[in-house]
Amino acid sequence: QGQLVESGGGLVQPGGSLTLSCTTSGIAFRISTMNWFRQAPGKERELVASITGFGRNSNYADSVKGRFTISRDNAQNTVYLQMNGLKPEDTAVYFCNARLYSQDYWGRGTQVTVSS
Repeated sequence: QGQLVESGGGLVQPGGSLTLSCTTSGIAFRISTMNWFRQAPGKERELVASITGFGRNSNYADSVKGRFTISRDNAQNTVYLQMNGLKPEDTAVYFCNARLYSQDYWGRGTQVTVSS
């Protein structure tokens, strides 16, 4: 059974940076597309960034382009989300997701709060 565990969330001031990590086990990590979603209070969950197996392609939501970077370490079965220039509107619970064919795994999320 696949498990995903996020870490690295916290409270940061506007303009600050955080790096989220998602450590996985029990999945075919190297060939899975890895995604970061976020959900703010009262809003739907939205896709923030994705990276294909072996990191050949990555995509970002327009709202985070140029500020966030997704990367993966296939040797460590871990995916990262480097977040720079954080804004209050980036406040949300951030979820890691792994997808491979019909398999779909989720972490429990990590809270990111951007506030002065």
